[in-house]
Amino acid sequence: MNNFLDTLAENAKKTVRSGYYKNPQTASTYPKISLKAAIQNCKANPVITEIKAASPSLGTIRSAINPTEIAEAMQCGGAVGISVLTEPTYFNGSLQTLKQARVAVALPILMKDIFVSKEQIDAAVKLGANAVLFIQELFDKCHSEMNEADMIVYAHGKGLEVLLETHTEEEYILALQTNADLIGINNRNLDTLKTDLATTKQILSAQGKQGRVVVSESGIKTPGHLQFLRGSGADAFLVGSSIMLTDDIELKVKELVNTR
Repeated sequence: MNNFLDTLAENAKKTVRSGYYKNPQTASTYPKISLKAAIQNCKANPVITEIKAASPSLGTIRSAINPTEIAEAMQCGGAVGISVLTEPTYFNGSLQTLKQARVAVALPILMKDIFVSKEQIDAAVKLGANAVLFIQELFDKCHSEMNEADMIVYAHGKGLEVLLETHTEEEYILALQTNADLIGINNRNLDTLKTDLATTKQILSAQGKQGRVVVSESGIKTPGHLQFLRGSGADAFLVGSSIMLTDDIELKVKELVNTR
């Protein structure tokens, strides 16, 4: 029986075959910036904000998306980088959104999608992304056309950094053995869509960071949530829905970035 991540993966393969990622309208100029270095050099809380219109767990999050205005507000709020969801079916993302965000700001841009093909990596490069998000479980279930080591090598060869996302201790151990630039811990179970912030604490308590830069993802709504995750050992924080649901994006980002 397929779980929801399997559904996402099968749909991603169809999207690739449809030509969605072929020859995207490219950003004319874009900076080559390291998301990892930006996190390591950040003097406040390194918050990666996310532009997302919808999600499988919440449905429509924001109906009117102006990528330029949103990206600029996130940058003004002090975001260390911006994640842009480009998956079109379940997250209502678009490649054009990434292009517009890239042109609008000088921050590192992370392309977040269900990566199963190098064609998606090629699109990320053309659109001006600086990093891509891979999901460990997709490789473990052989959903990708290449294994994780080859996908990471391919992304690095294109000048992209890799954030490798995990959810379980077993996935985290496997991710530590790769050359991914950043290791993510998703507090949301992509099979059930349930979220538990304790996921980050449990994994880091058991395994530690082992010299890696760790990003805690999902479920972060308040300064208290961020403080808990920071105290659990996370180096950076990927925040999407709670920022996109607020009326004043810049103010919400500042609240999270500057909390002590």
